[in-house]
Amino acid sequence: MNDEELLVAAAKGDAAGVRDALQGGAALEARDSRGRTPLLLAAAADHVESAEVLVKAGADPDARDFQRDTAFLVTGSTGSVAMLRALLPAGPDPSLTNRHGEVALIPACARGHAAYVREVLRLAPMEVDHAGRSGRTGLLEAIVSGDGSRPYREIVRLLAEAGADVNLADGDGVSALRHALDAGQEEMAALLRDHGAR
Repeated sequence: MNDEELLVAAAKGDAAGVRDALQGGAALEARDSRGRTPLLLAAAADHVESAEVLVKAGADPDARDFQRDTAFLVTGSTGSVAMLRALLPAGPDPSLTNRHGEVALIPACARGHAAYVREVLRLAPMEVDHAGRSGRTGLLEAIVSGDGSRPYREIVRLLAEAGADVNLADGDGVSALRHALDAGQEEMAALLRDHGAR
């Protein structure tokens, strides 16, 4: 029963309940019906204090659920800088990929999480030109999935300054600049040109 109590407390963000369940003998790496650990549940719901308790207890940030997500990988989708920082003491592997073959950076770029991209590049460096199964890097995702607004331009700037290849094409051979122009993202296209896109 303690395992179930731990999973529920982690999912709800009940840090005191997490502590109580652990002290009562709950398994730190208990799994729910979808294979999610308490830390993954806390990370997905952005319950930072609960995650901090679990990390301090030694929870594995790289434990995968049935969809191949990990606590660290889901921060790319949520864009939570606070959760990113909470997980770093656990030593997550930033090179792990989700079921789409993407490192955490890619969904963050696709969703316009500029603050997260800034911090993850600084605190958990990973291959900026890594492409998921779609054939798109984070930089390409910021253009294809974005709308050319300020957060997406900030992401492209951050990636370019981190050494991303602005001329890499996607799996269909379409460049970032061509995607930007086709989408009418004139400011994005100008930014790309400023960083050497052709």
